[in-house]
Amino acid sequence: MNGSVTVHMKAPAAKIWELVSDVTRIGEYSPETFEAEWLDGATGPKVGAHFRGHVKRNGRGPIYWTNCTVVRSVPDQEFAFEVNFKENKTNEWSYQIAPSGDGADVTESFTLPNTLPMRLYWALFGWARSKTNRDGMQTTLMRIKAEVERPK
Repeated sequence: MNGSVTVHMKAPAAKIWELVSDVTRIGEYSPETFEAEWLDGATGPKVGAHFRGHVKRNGRGPIYWTNCTVVRSVPDQEFAFEVNFKENKTNEWSYQIAPSGDGADVTESFTLPNTLPMRLYWALFGWARSKTNRDGMQTTLMRIKAEVERPK
């Protein structure tokens, strides 16, 4: 009940981390989440910070807000957050950045919690949602790659 995509980017880890950890810019890269905003006075990617994302599921709808909490934030290495519904974790998304050659390998991943409702959901719809998530992660990372590799 998880998946990941890795893309090599010819850019410093710090430049990549700056983009993936700034949730207010997600709408520039994600095919599903078209905007996000920090909540409760948060202004950046600190563990425990809350934000909400505005999602257009599958790029078509329905449209809804998700409540998220930053769970890992290591500059230049990792940014991760969990999506919550009524105080229950429904998903965790992460970006891991590993220096490699002339830049860094960036891995975006998702992991669903191992609960009975999620196992049932995955058994019924996982084949389709997994493909949608992988395609979306690929699109997101390729858009970030274009941004960080763009000549100044």
